[in-house]
Amino acid sequence: MAEKEQLLEEMRKAVIEFDEDRVKELANRWIELGYDANEAIFEGLAAGMEVVGELFAKNEYFVPEVLMCADALYAGLDILRPHIKAEDRTETKGVVVIGTVEGDVHDIGKNLVKLMFEVAGFEVHDLGKDVPLEKFVEEQLRTDADLVCLSAMMTTTMPGMKKVIEMLRERNPNVKIMIGGAPVSEKTVEMYGADATGKDAASALEEAIRMVSSLREMKRRKEI
Repeated sequence: MAEKEQLLEEMRKAVIEFDEDRVKELANRWIELGYDANEAIFEGLAAGMEVVGELFAKNEYFVPEVLMCADALYAGLDILRPHIKAEDRTETKGVVVIGTVEGDVHDIGKNLVKLMFEVAGFEVHDLGKDVPLEKFVEEQLRTDADLVCLSAMMTTTMPGMKKVIEMLRERNPNVKIMIGGAPVSEKTVEMYGADATGKDAASALEEAIRMVSSLREMKRRKEI
Protein backbone atom coordinates (compact mmCIF):
# COMPACT_ATOMS: atom_id res chain seq x y z
CA MET A 1 0.00 0.00 0.00
CA ALA A 2 2.84 2.35 0.80
CA GLU A 3 4.28 1.81 -2.67
CA LYS A 4 0.92 2.59 -4.25
CA GLU A 5 0.55 5.86 -2.35
CA GLN A 6 4.12 6.79 -3.17
CA LEU A 7 3.53 6.21 -6.89
CA LEU A 8 0.42 8.44 -6.79
CA GLU A 9 2.31 11.18 -4.98
CA GLU A 10 5.20 11.00 -7.47
CA MET A 11 2.71 11.10 -10.35
CA ARG A 12 1.08 14.24 -8.96
CA LYS A 13 4.50 15.83 -8.49
CA ALA A 14 5.64 14.90 -12.01
CA VAL A 15 2.57 16.58 -13.52
CA ILE A 16 3.13 19.72 -11.40
CA GLU A 17 6.79 19.80 -12.45
CA PHE A 18 5.77 19.13 -16.10
CA ASP A 19 8.14 16.15 -16.21
CA GLU A 20 6.64 14.22 -19.14
CA ASP A 21 9.22 11.42 -19.14
CA ARG A 22 8.75 10.82 -15.41
CA VAL A 23 4.97 10.69 -15.82
CA LYS A 24 5.35 8.02 -18.53
CA GLU A 25 7.75 6.02 -16.36
CA LEU A 26 5.37 6.13 -13.39
CA ALA A 27 2.30 5.27 -15.46
CA ASN A 28 4.07 2.24 -16.94
CA ARG A 29 5.18 1.15 -13.46
CA TRP A 30 1.61 1.50 -12.20
CA ILE A 31 0.30 -0.80 -14.94
CA GLU A 32 3.12 -3.33 -14.38
CA LEU A 33 2.06 -3.63 -10.74
CA GLY A 34 -1.55 -4.31 -11.78
CA TYR A 35 -3.12 -1.31 -10.08
CA ASP A 36 -6.40 0.25 -11.24
CA ALA A 37 -5.83 2.71 -14.13
CA ASN A 38 -8.76 4.91 -13.10
CA GLU A 39 -7.20 5.48 -9.69
CA ALA A 40 -3.95 6.68 -11.25
CA ILE A 41 -5.86 9.03 -13.55
CA PHE A 42 -7.93 10.65 -10.80
CA GLU A 43 -5.69 10.43 -7.73
CA GLY A 44 -2.42 10.95 -9.61
CA LEU A 45 -2.68 12.86 -12.89
CA ALA A 46 -5.87 14.86 -12.33
CA ALA A 47 -4.95 15.63 -8.72
CA GLY A 48 -1.64 17.05 -9.93
CA MET A 49 -3.43 19.17 -12.53
CA GLU A 50 -5.68 20.58 -9.82
CA VAL A 51 -2.60 21.91 -8.02
CA VAL A 52 -1.43 23.40 -11.33
CA GLY A 53 -4.76 25.23 -11.57
CA GLU A 54 -4.25 26.65 -8.07
CA LEU A 55 -0.71 27.77 -8.93
CA PHE A 56 -2.02 29.47 -12.06
CA ALA A 57 -4.75 31.25 -10.09
CA LYS A 58 -2.09 32.56 -7.68
CA ASN A 59 0.09 33.79 -10.57
CA GLU A 60 2.85 31.36 -9.59
CA TYR A 61 2.44 29.50 -12.88
CA PHE A 62 1.74 31.12 -16.23
CA VAL A 63 0.36 29.88 -19.55
CA PRO A 64 3.56 28.12 -20.78
CA GLU A 65 3.89 26.12 -17.53
CA VAL A 66 0.21 25.13 -17.57
CA LEU A 67 0.48 23.90 -21.16
CA MET A 68 3.57 21.82 -20.34
CA CYS A 69 1.77 20.33 -17.33
CA ALA A 70 -1.17 19.43 -19.58
CA ASP A 71 1.25 17.73 -22.00
CA ALA A 72 2.64 15.67 -19.11
CA LEU A 73 -0.88 14.71 -18.02
CA TYR A 74 -1.85 13.61 -21.54
CA ALA A 75 1.35 11.55 -21.82
CA GLY A 76 0.23 9.61 -18.75
CA LEU A 77 -3.34 9.32 -20.03
CA ASP A 78 -2.12 7.75 -23.28
CA ILE A 79 -0.52 4.94 -21.28
CA LEU A 80 -3.31 4.47 -18.72
CA ARG A 81 -6.45 4.77 -20.87
CA PRO A 82 -6.08 1.41 -22.70
CA HIS A 83 -6.07 -0.29 -19.28
CA ILE A 84 -9.32 1.24 -18.01
CA LYS A 85 -11.81 -1.52 -17.20
CA ALA A 86 -14.26 -2.19 -20.04
CA GLU A 87 -17.31 -1.28 -17.95
CA ASP A 88 -15.78 2.11 -17.07
CA ARG A 89 -14.60 2.80 -20.60
CA THR A 90 -17.93 2.16 -22.32
CA GLU A 91 -20.08 4.23 -19.99
CA THR A 92 -20.07 7.90 -21.01
CA LYS A 93 -21.12 10.07 -18.09
CA GLY A 94 -22.69 12.68 -20.33
CA VAL A 95 -22.23 14.99 -23.30
CA VAL A 96 -20.81 18.48 -22.69
CA VAL A 97 -20.51 21.56 -24.90
CA ILE A 98 -17.92 23.99 -23.55
CA GLY A 99 -16.43 27.28 -24.68
CA THR A 100 -15.42 30.84 -23.80
CA VAL A 101 -18.03 33.40 -24.84
CA GLU A 102 -17.71 35.91 -27.67
CA GLY A 103 -15.23 38.73 -27.07
CA ASP A 104 -13.20 36.75 -24.53
CA VAL A 105 -9.95 35.02 -25.53
CA HIS A 106 -9.03 33.64 -22.08
CA ASP A 107 -9.24 29.87 -22.11
CA ILE A 108 -6.82 28.37 -19.57
CA GLY A 109 -9.54 27.92 -16.94
CA LYS A 110 -11.90 26.49 -19.54
CA ASN A 111 -9.20 24.09 -20.71
CA LEU A 112 -8.62 22.83 -17.16
CA VAL A 113 -12.33 22.14 -16.73
CA LYS A 114 -12.39 20.41 -20.13
CA LEU A 115 -9.46 18.24 -19.05
CA MET A 116 -11.31 17.13 -15.91
CA PHE A 117 -14.43 16.29 -17.93
CA GLU A 118 -12.43 14.22 -20.43
CA VAL A 119 -10.58 12.37 -17.68
CA ALA A 120 -13.89 11.61 -15.95
CA GLY A 121 -15.37 10.05 -19.10
CA PHE A 122 -17.57 12.83 -20.50
CA GLU A 123 -17.89 13.32 -24.25
CA VAL A 124 -16.65 16.90 -24.67
CA HIS A 125 -17.30 19.24 -27.60
CA ASP A 126 -14.93 22.17 -27.15
CA LEU A 127 -15.90 25.27 -29.14
CA GLY A 128 -12.73 27.11 -28.10
CA LYS A 129 -12.55 30.81 -27.24
CA ASP A 130 -14.28 33.95 -28.53
CA VAL A 131 -17.26 31.77 -29.51
CA PRO A 132 -20.23 33.45 -31.26
CA LEU A 133 -23.16 33.22 -28.87
CA GLU A 134 -25.48 31.41 -31.30
CA LYS A 135 -22.83 28.69 -31.76
CA PHE A 136 -23.47 27.34 -28.24
CA VAL A 137 -27.15 26.84 -29.08
CA GLU A 138 -26.40 25.27 -32.46
CA GLU A 139 -23.88 22.83 -30.95
CA GLN A 140 -26.18 21.86 -28.08
CA LEU A 141 -28.96 21.03 -30.53
CA ARG A 142 -26.55 19.20 -32.88
CA THR A 143 -25.05 17.01 -30.15
CA ASP A 144 -28.08 16.82 -27.83
CA ALA A 145 -25.64 17.72 -25.05
CA ASP A 146 -26.72 17.22 -21.43
CA LEU A 147 -24.68 20.20 -20.26
CA VAL A 148 -23.45 23.51 -21.70
CA CYS A 149 -20.51 25.20 -19.96
CA LEU A 150 -19.87 28.90 -20.55
CA SER A 151 -16.67 30.62 -19.50
CA ALA A 152 -15.87 34.33 -19.19
CA MET A 153 -12.89 35.97 -17.54
CA MET A 154 -13.86 39.60 -18.18
CA THR A 155 -16.84 41.46 -16.74
CA THR A 156 -17.40 43.03 -20.17
CA THR A 157 -18.08 39.63 -21.76
CA MET A 158 -20.26 38.25 -18.95
CA PRO A 159 -23.55 39.61 -20.41
CA GLY A 160 -22.95 37.28 -23.35
CA MET A 161 -23.49 34.39 -20.96
CA LYS A 162 -26.95 35.70 -20.07
CA LYS A 163 -27.88 35.95 -23.75
CA VAL A 164 -26.74 32.37 -24.42
CA ILE A 165 -28.68 31.09 -21.40
CA GLU A 166 -31.85 32.83 -22.62
CA MET A 167 -31.43 31.36 -26.12
CA LEU A 168 -30.76 27.87 -24.73
CA ARG A 169 -33.75 27.96 -22.38
CA GLU A 170 -35.99 29.02 -25.26
CA ARG A 171 -34.88 26.12 -27.47
CA ASN A 172 -34.31 23.45 -24.81
CA PRO A 173 -35.68 24.24 -21.32
CA ASN A 174 -34.23 21.05 -19.80
CA VAL A 175 -30.57 21.51 -20.72
CA LYS A 176 -28.25 22.06 -17.75
CA ILE A 177 -26.04 25.16 -17.87
CA MET A 178 -22.87 25.83 -15.91
CA ILE A 179 -21.02 29.15 -15.96
CA GLY A 180 -17.50 29.88 -14.75
CA GLY A 181 -14.60 32.32 -14.70
CA ALA A 182 -12.99 34.76 -12.30
CA PRO A 183 -15.88 37.28 -12.14
CA VAL A 184 -18.61 34.63 -11.84
CA SER A 185 -20.28 34.08 -8.44
CA GLU A 186 -23.30 32.27 -7.04
CA LYS A 187 -25.16 35.56 -7.40
CA THR A 188 -24.32 35.58 -11.12
CA VAL A 189 -25.77 32.07 -11.42
CA GLU A 190 -29.02 33.28 -9.86
CA MET A 191 -29.19 36.51 -11.89
CA TYR A 192 -28.46 34.85 -15.24
CA GLY A 193 -30.62 31.77 -14.71
CA ALA A 194 -27.80 29.21 -14.90
CA ASP A 195 -27.81 25.98 -12.90
CA ALA A 196 -24.41 26.14 -11.23
CA THR A 197 -20.85 27.39 -11.15
CA GLY A 198 -17.64 25.76 -9.95
CA LYS A 199 -14.96 27.55 -7.99
CA ASP A 200 -12.34 25.30 -9.60
CA ALA A 201 -12.08 22.43 -12.08
CA ALA A 202 -12.79 19.74 -9.47
CA SER A 203 -15.94 21.40 -8.13
CA ALA A 204 -17.10 22.06 -11.70
CA LEU A 205 -16.75 18.35 -12.40
CA GLU A 206 -18.72 17.45 -9.25
CA GLU A 207 -21.50 19.87 -10.25
CA ALA A 208 -21.53 18.47 -13.79
CA ILE A 209 -21.94 14.89 -12.59
CA ARG A 210 -24.71 15.96 -10.21
CA MET A 211 -26.58 17.90 -12.92
CA VAL A 212 -26.31 15.19 -15.57
CA SER A 213 -27.52 12.60 -13.06
CA SER A 214 -30.57 14.71 -12.20
CA LEU A 215 -31.29 15.29 -15.89
CA ARG A 216 -31.16 11.57 -16.65
CA GLU A 217 -33.40 10.82 -13.66
CA MET A 218 -35.91 13.35 -15.00
CA LYS A 219 -35.81 11.69 -18.44
CA ARG A 220 -36.32 8.25 -16.86
CA ARG A 221 -39.40 9.46 -14.98
CA LYS A 222 -40.93 10.80 -18.20
CA GLU A 223 -40.39 7.42 -19.88
CA ILE A 224 -42.21 5.51 -17.12
